[in-house]
Amino acid sequence: MGHIQHTNCPNFVRNSIVSEQKKEPLSTNQISDTDARVLDAAYNKISWHIIPLLILGYIVAHLDRSNIGFARIQMLGDLGLSEVIYGLGAGLFYLGYSMFEIPSNLLLKKIGARLTFARIMIIWAIISASFALVTSAIGFTVLRFLLGCAEAGFFPGVLLYITFWIPARRRARFTALFMSALVISGLIGAPISGLILGNLDGFIGLRGWQWLFIIEAIPSVILGIIVMIWMSDEPSQASWLTEKEKTLVRGDLEKENNATIASGEKRSQSLGETFKDYRLYVLGMMAAALVSGIGGLAFWLPAILRQAGVENVTTLGFLAGLPYLIALVAQQWVAHHSDKVGERRWHVAICAIICGTSWLLLPFFSDQPLWSLLFLTSACVGAFGATGPFWSMPADILSRSASAGGIAIVSSIGAMFAFLSPIIVGWGADKTGSLALGQIYYGCLFLVAAMVLIVGTRSQKALKK
Repeated sequence: MGHIQHTNCPNFVRNSIVSEQKKEPLSTNQISDTDARVLDAAYNKISWHIIPLLILGYIVAHLDRSNIGFARIQMLGDLGLSEVIYGLGAGLFYLGYSMFEIPSNLLLKKIGARLTFARIMIIWAIISASFALVTSAIGFTVLRFLLGCAEAGFFPGVLLYITFWIPARRRARFTALFMSALVISGLIGAPISGLILGNLDGFIGLRGWQWLFIIEAIPSVILGIIVMIWMSDEPSQASWLTEKEKTLVRGDLEKENNATIASGEKRSQSLGETFKDYRLYVLGMMAAALVSGIGGLAFWLPAILRQAGVENVTTLGFLAGLPYLIALVAQQWVAHHSDKVGERRWHVAICAIICGTSWLLLPFFSDQPLWSLLFLTSACVGAFGATGPFWSMPADILSRSASAGGIAIVSSIGAMFAFLSPIIVGWGADKTGSLALGQIYYGCLFLVAAMVLIVGTRSQKALKK
């Protein structure tokens, strides 16, 4: 990607990336002080060339998958959808997603990230815009499944792609910067969606929810073309790195992998071994909570605020963005602290407990907008706060050769739970006329996942033995 000026990026991105320059250099008995400075400068370049584009890609991906949360306000009545059918459609996305994650990641290793990501973005944009043509429950559910198939591979692919460029000791902050796209998507997507629904409804004969799908699909096509032109698959192909920088980055990554082998840490070496590694299933349970919970916030947050008494669609959009604003700050702080102290497990577990407790408290304040907004905010803080340290954990227990399949396994477990979760919430809403059962479900899921992570790893060393 072409050079990106620091002044064009948000402060939290600038501060996080500048802090990378202060990261402790490699041991001086391995490389000179001069080379250490060159290496730090190389990682600074890498961050400015690849992270902003990945963030933009994931922003539009999450926007295209979660905008049904706002479209629901008008679409349910227009199409005659029940809450169960809406939940089924929301969940079918993740069924398609889980089916194609592993094949897509393995394909990425063969054809490269540039072609993989460009293909994914353009196809999902076409499918997302096609929702404007839906006239029935069947069309809605089929397109949701196809959208999941199209998006599969982008998220685990990016996690794999980051390992090609960034060593583990720096990875949580880079991962959190990428994961901030989820928060930014909610932060900007909620007000934009509210404005589209409130101001374009009826324009040239189309409903607001139809315009929502059309307008929010356009950026994905543009980004797909940009990725095709500017993205580099790995450091050796990056024209913006000097030969010295390429050599040092490649050596740093190889040195880390060799040090892991020499230290006796056990890492799954092949895809077959990876499937047998219980630690991935421990992480998979937390992925189930995070993917389901973040999806739940996207699909139901507007409905929860509406149930609490917020009727105006435009106002609803702006209020729905507030939890994401607070979560954005929390997410970067947690990731920074996790890297600083070199600890992942408790950072993730505590965030999950905060999120789970918040979900469990929501039903008691379902008719109070202020309290509902407060607990939705703390749920966002917990869910998004866990993402940086958590999604750095799979690569810590996998060899380079097993990372493609292993990361996709963890992500697929999360996606399978995310398929079931909206159906459960929709069923509860149809049966009771309230979202309370769904909120209790999400709360329990996060608390169980936290306990599984704590007990299943017992100590930080358990992830490395």
